[in-house]
Amino acid sequence: MHRSAIATAALMILIVAAVLPVSAQDPKLMKFFRDSVALTPDQIAAIRSGQPVAKNLPSRTPAEVFLFGAIYIHATPESYLKFAQDFDRLRKLPNYLALGVFSNPPQASDLKDFSFDNDDIKALKNCKPGDCLIQMPASSIDALQSSIDWSAPDVGDQVNRHLQKTALQRLLDYQQQGNPVLGVYNDKHDPTEVPQQFAYMLSYSKALPENLPNFYQYLLDYPKAKPSNVEDAFYWARVKFGLKPTLRIVQMVTLHGNPSDPVAYAIAQKQLYASHYFETALDLSFCVRGSDDSKQPGFYLIMAMGSEQAGLTGVKGSVVRKTAVGRSVSNLEKALTNIKTTLEGNQ
Repeated sequence: MHRSAIATAALMILIVAAVLPVSAQDPKLMKFFRDSVALTPDQIAAIRSGQPVAKNLPSRTPAEVFLFGAIYIHATPESYLKFAQDFDRLRKLPNYLALGVFSNPPQASDLKDFSFDNDDIKALKNCKPGDCLIQMPASSIDALQSSIDWSAPDVGDQVNRHLQKTALQRLLDYQQQGNPVLGVYNDKHDPTEVPQQFAYMLSYSKALPENLPNFYQYLLDYPKAKPSNVEDAFYWARVKFGLKPTLRIVQMVTLHGNPSDPVAYAIAQKQLYASHYFETALDLSFCVRGSDDSKQPGFYLIMAMGSEQAGLTGVKGSVVRKTAVGRSVSNLEKALTNIKTTLEGNQ
């Protein structure tokens, strides 16, 4: 079902490793900014003064992209939690063409608008393992080809019914069995083994288990050993990425920290499937407590966004990568500013 890009996980792990054990105003947090993320004194000062800072972090392969962003917000961490879980807000964003939240348990009706556009449907007709414009496992490609009458006038409806049925079953299987269900993507010559890739990226730092072992392990072992302070939600979206709309299925995992914990909330958005571009992806955000003054609350919002993307290797890919990374850093900086403006305006 999925090809999730988790470059973000690696970054997230570094962030969590350094940030979670300390208070937001502790010098160790500033040391993390300086030593782990390699921020300059001016950048650290900018964050503390409420200015957004975003940058690209080193990756291990050309296909990986790691982004870091941080800002100090004069609002309660609870306001960010409400903001992040507001799916109606997401639906109104220009890049979101459609979005649906899954019921518990997921139902077929949740996916009624989950559909490929005409260009993708035409591309699917010629799909075969190792050569397909849509990210899919070989088993899904074979099942699709054998179940669709490509000469029928309702071929589009057939494809989308098959898509919705398959997506629902894969999600139900994932909720029962976890990462192994994500399988292997065979749309390109070199297959992508999503479970192994996810685990590899989350192993970027060995320090994370010492700080948030239950949260970290739950991302790997879901649905096993769910921590009592963690909740799950699932949604799908059709989003504008690059040259064509992309269908995605995402798991949102939210950790609620105790009142005495440095991290009030941690939110992971784990990509379970994307039809284009992102082979794996994981976005994490952390609300690190700041001021304890109830009259002037505040927190550090730290975000790490990672992905493994197709088309970033080779000579041409390196040019694409430079442009894509530059645009992504700029977009993250703008997003941090917008979040700050929104949350502080609601105080």
